[in-house]
Amino acid sequence: MPPRPSAEIPQSPTIEAIAAAYLEAAKGDPALAMRRIIQDALTDLCEAERRTLRRDRLISHGYVRGTFEARR
Repeated sequence: MPPRPSAEIPQSPTIEAIAAAYLEAAKGDPALAMRRIIQDALTDLCEAERRTLRRDRLISHGYVRGTFEARR
C-alpha cells in the first residue's frame, strides 16, 4: 500500500524566504535548519505564554484593587 500524500502546506514568498534563510544559516544542512526552526518556534511560543500569564495576573490584580461603592 503506497503512503498517503501529506496535506500540502500553502507556500508563500515569506515561507520560502524564511526556509531559505534558515537553510543558508545552517550551511545547507536541512536537519540542522529544521531543529533551529523548531527551537525558535518553541522560544516564541514560550514568550507568548509568559506574556499571556503576565497580562492575566495584571487583570486579576486590577479586579482585586478595585473598589466597590455601595449605593445609599
